[in-house]
Amino acid sequence: MAQAGAGRLTTHVLDTASGKPAAGLKITLYRIEGETRQKVKDVVTNHDGRCDAPVLEGDAFQTGVYELVFHAGDYLRASDAKLPDPLFLDEIPIRFGMAERAHYHVPLLISPFGYSTYRGS
Repeated sequence: MAQAGAGRLTTHVLDTASGKPAAGLKITLYRIEGETRQKVKDVVTNHDGRCDAPVLEGDAFQTGVYELVFHAGDYLRASDAKLPDPLFLDEIPIRFGMAERAHYHVPLLISPFGYSTYRGS
């Protein structure tokens, strides 16, 4: 568990069309500095739609601007749903700022035709 003030980033993906966690969904984290977008890491959601560990924590956690890119298209194509080609949603980028060393939770609710996010707890 992260220490108070240590800072960590977590996420959770739910498939609202199926009513289940989005297992096996790839997520790429980028750090944004000006016009530069630097890849930090890739993670994949587990059976509960969560990552097995925080996306960032400890010494790797820094305040700043980040982007999580949810590879929803790969996940949706692997489902049994009948989908259009091309998909309406493929990669879903969520750009956000982390201004303090705290817990930032960026969940995603997805379906083939829409998504939403918020700062969770």
